[in-house]
Amino acid sequence: MRQSSLVVVANRLPIDDNLALDGACEWRRSPGGLVSALHPLLRHTPATWVGWAGGTGPAPTLPDVDGVRMRAVPLDQDDLRDHYEGFANATLWPLYHDAVEQPQHHRRWWEAYQRVNQRFAETTAEVAEPGSVVWVQDYHLHLVPGLLRALRPDLRIGFFLHVPFPPPELFMQLPRRAELLRGMLGADLVGFQRAQAAHNFAQLVTKVLGLPATDRRIGIDDRVVRIGAFPVSIDTAEMAALAARPEVAARARRLRQDLGSPEHVILSVDRMDYTKGIEQRLKAYSELLVSGHVKVRDTVLVQVAVPSRERVGQYQILRERVEREVGRINGEFGRVGEPAIHYLTQPFDRAELAALYRVADVMAVTPLRDGMNLVAKEYVAARVDDAGALLLSEFAGTAAELSQAYLVNPHDLEGLKQGLLAALHAAPADVTERMRAMRAHLHRHDIRAWARSYLTALDQSGALVDRLTSTGDDSPVLPSQPDRSAARAERRTGR
Repeated sequence: MRQSSLVVVANRLPIDDNLALDGACEWRRSPGGLVSALHPLLRHTPATWVGWAGGTGPAPTLPDVDGVRMRAVPLDQDDLRDHYEGFANATLWPLYHDAVEQPQHHRRWWEAYQRVNQRFAETTAEVAEPGSVVWVQDYHLHLVPGLLRALRPDLRIGFFLHVPFPPPELFMQLPRRAELLRGMLGADLVGFQRAQAAHNFAQLVTKVLGLPATDRRIGIDDRVVRIGAFPVSIDTAEMAALAARPEVAARARRLRQDLGSPEHVILSVDRMDYTKGIEQRLKAYSELLVSGHVKVRDTVLVQVAVPSRERVGQYQILRERVEREVGRINGEFGRVGEPAIHYLTQPFDRAELAALYRVADVMAVTPLRDGMNLVAKEYVAARVDDAGALLLSEFAGTAAELSQAYLVNPHDLEGLKQGLLAALHAAPADVTERMRAMRAHLHRHDIRAWARSYLTALDQSGALVDRLTSTGDDSPVLPSQPDRSAARAERRTGR
């Protein structure tokens, strides 16, 4: 069995659910998210990715993808219901996102969370060679660092939380708060998106566990666990190069024509999630149509809302509400051949997404709460023409970096409407100045800068960092484009 000096541990494997006819797997890359962040890095060093393959039953044996070994962890129907849909996404997810929806608590969910985290830890312990670096990702696997340290104390363990970490008054609601904190403290380095999250964690460790803690270090047993903020980013050069391709620019022109060549195109790209502020955005747009500040013939909204966690009741209800509201708005304000909202729920491949970014005069990224939001960064990277206005929620982690965006409070409907109008009617010189500043920031703080920052803190030898953050030449690396059928290509990026 091949072992690896770097092991990424995440809830999902980053691959399509089905193999191609030739037996190959492909990267599954949705807009933003974990795979988009890590994909550019892992192609440059021997690595193993441990995660769930997406089905139930025995773990499948999978081929390597771009040189990265895929090791599946089995989940059965009970695990999927109680660990993933239950504790992870009906208890932790809403709690970590300011309790936008009320978190639910069930003892069997916690039992499943423990069981699945133990399985992930055991699989990781099996594939990691002595002294290797293990990078555990996100809220599904809070317990893995502690469990893994008990199994393999020789490993260098990092944990990174991609979502917000809540203030103490919210986290204290969790019946198993101490166990979750101890699990995270099994890591040598605990990383967050923002400094406030690290501060919240330090406060909780002191309050709940009575451990000495600062916003940078926590003492536990005979170890020191370091904590800090490491804002995740994207492969800026890859997205810029993709958006600059002649065929992508041509596709953007055709898309605008297909939309009726309006004066303004507003774009939103989200997972279907109650944290993304989709309903608030639709309401603001509807009120602008009512007031006449926006007219259908001049302006069109393209809302991409890729279904997510469709077996979770809250998400089913949300999708029904969103689709009902889109239908109402189109029925009231649309004309034959001129819908007020183009509503799309299918995933897009990277080239099509880049074309959408290029056609959008305004990119509306207005989550109620978000750890980072890489869609906003992808939009900025794709605007190689230095045009396009980014309307951005103050409560997305991205807002701390892209301060030149048109920032809004998505909870404030009037403020959201005024922000949208400001972005729509901004002077071209102002739009260009803001976009250039944001693009310059992203070129300095891209995915390799994020990985170098985090892994330098975790792996002090520096060898792994050099392999991960260097491509071997100065040219941007584009994702591989395997020669598949058109039907296969349509499935390439999505969940």
